[in-house]
Amino acid sequence: MNATVTPKLLENRTLLITGASEGIGREAALTFARQGARLVLHGRNLQKLERVRSEISQLGLQPAEIVLLDFATASAADCDAFANQVAALTPQLDAVLHNASILGSICAMADIPAEEWLQVMQVNVNTTFFLARALLPLLLKAPQATLLLTTSSVGRQGRAGWGSYAVSKFATEGMMQVLAEEYRDQGLKVYAINPGGTRTGMRAAAFPEENPQLLKTPADLMPVYLELISGNSALPSGSSIDAQPGRKAGPAS
Repeated sequence: MNATVTPKLLENRTLLITGASEGIGREAALTFARQGARLVLHGRNLQKLERVRSEISQLGLQPAEIVLLDFATASAADCDAFANQVAALTPQLDAVLHNASILGSICAMADIPAEEWLQVMQVNVNTTFFLARALLPLLLKAPQATLLLTTSSVGRQGRAGWGSYAVSKFATEGMMQVLAEEYRDQGLKVYAINPGGTRTGMRAAAFPEENPQLLKTPADLMPVYLELISGNSALPSGSSIDAQPGRKAGPAS
């Protein structure tokens, strides 16, 4: 994919980023703000989100808003309330980057604790769906909007050891495809993006022996994210994109 970035690509656009406190979400927030976007930052840790908002402010960019929600415990009603808070801040959303997710254990499926399986599905599938559904009215008010979900290579082809995470990302792929079909003629593009192995805290926790210098940084991936979130991509709605083509899940070598 030819990712071309132009100055102020997101001028006059309002974007919501989930999981914006660190890693890819934080880098997306800073990148999108530099491109002129007005941002609504989601996370569950106010202190971390305040730091991201402060970074944006120090760059002299549009002030960002913060709305909290803990995906691990959120109900459908909580997601509806979250969307109402966002609606009080902006009349429409031009894009949503649904970046928040959790990994769970890298182990055989037979060894996954029941509680962990339920938690991964709660965060990566249930809350992702409930929140996407709750935010659809704000997205549909924009003349051209984008919903970008986060997937993985193991959400397309299962791999041993990736159990609950892989299953949750298969569900994400399906959710993206269904939403893309349902809203194809209503001005909403729906994509999934696989960031691939990236230098983040979550990655380091999963593979503590890995050399992080072998991994791309979140900043390295941003041209692809920008093209998709801007609405300028020529890729059809319903596409699943690799930010690092050819990169498979697992330790870098």
